[in-house]
Amino acid sequence: MHLHWHRRDLRLADNRGLVATTAAGETVPAFVLDPAVLAHAAPPRVSFLLDALSSLREAYRERGSDLLIARGDPREVVPALARELDASTVTWCRDYSGLARDRDATVRRSLADAGVERAAVHDAVHHEPGAITTNDGDPYKVFTYFSKKWHERPKRDPIEPPAEPDLASVRSGDVDGTTASLPTLADLGFDDPEATILPAGTEPARERLRDFCGADIYRYDDRRDYPAEDCTSRLSPHLKYGTIGIREGYEETEAAKLEASDETERESVFEFQDQLAWREFYAQVLWDRPDVGTENYKHYEHPIAWRDDPEALQAWKDGETGYPIVDAGMRQLREEAYMHNRVRMIVASFLT
Repeated sequence: MHLHWHRRDLRLADNRGLVATTAAGETVPAFVLDPAVLAHAAPPRVSFLLDALSSLREAYRERGSDLLIARGDPREVVPALARELDASTVTWCRDYSGLARDRDATVRRSLADAGVERAAVHDAVHHEPGAITTNDGDPYKVFTYFSKKWHERPKRDPIEPPAEPDLASVRSGDVDGTTASLPTLADLGFDDPEATILPAGTEPARERLRDFCGADIYRYDDRRDYPAEDCTSRLSPHLKYGTIGIREGYEETEAAKLEASDETERESVFEFQDQLAWREFYAQVLWDRPDVGTENYKHYEHPIAWRDDPEALQAWKDGETGYPIVDAGMRQLREEAYMHNRVRMIVASFLT
């Protein structure tokens, strides 16, 4: 028996970690709701996550299996599930943030002490951190040079989901430490979100991707800087939680490039692909500088003097700064749980 620990790969198709696990034998999939992560999450994010888990669970059940659901510290829960299932191997898809790497290192040690094989599989990006470097082997600090090599490198094709016989028929709730049903927002201590949440799961992600690649991707280069126009993909939550694989997404953009009617449209597709490269550039930055979430990326001789103004901060949160573009962005975030990329930059810059 093998255990696949889902994290930010909430799908069956184009999941290299899951397929690697099932290739080794009968596999049980699991997800652990971590209170430490939920403590920093807002209701819209948790709502999207629960919907994605519900969709994934249904996909497993259609194949005669189930997604085990557990709550607690993964550093304790994952080794406990491995013991309970008598799993010989535990796999997961790599996460590149500092906190995730610390967590995974602890899980690795616990599994090793128990004699359980473990494997972290490259899945979330095309080119794993460390794969694209300068000629001296150093990480790129400037996106332009990173991007050039990223576009030159060949990309892997998507892979098919595992076959039914590769998935165990174990049910969540029948295994100690798991629950028979998914918790609700209220169970996790959250109110219903005020915002309208995007549909989660692989099929909504695919539908959004197809719609975007069939129309707006050809206007992306020209119109993406205009917040009033809905010309962006809105795929970010799907890529964050892995309801669609990066290889499947990229393949769809390549198909759109082939369907482009002229060089302008092809260039527009390329510009969108460049945003995927930005995503991987920052994965590289996180890998090399795990402190970048809390520290300046660049060293400043004279530290920034931050204002401590609770009233101004609250006005920013409430969209009541008096600056129309900033306040409109915060209203959009509150109502849609989404903010246009360019407005995000303005709002964040205003705060800092």
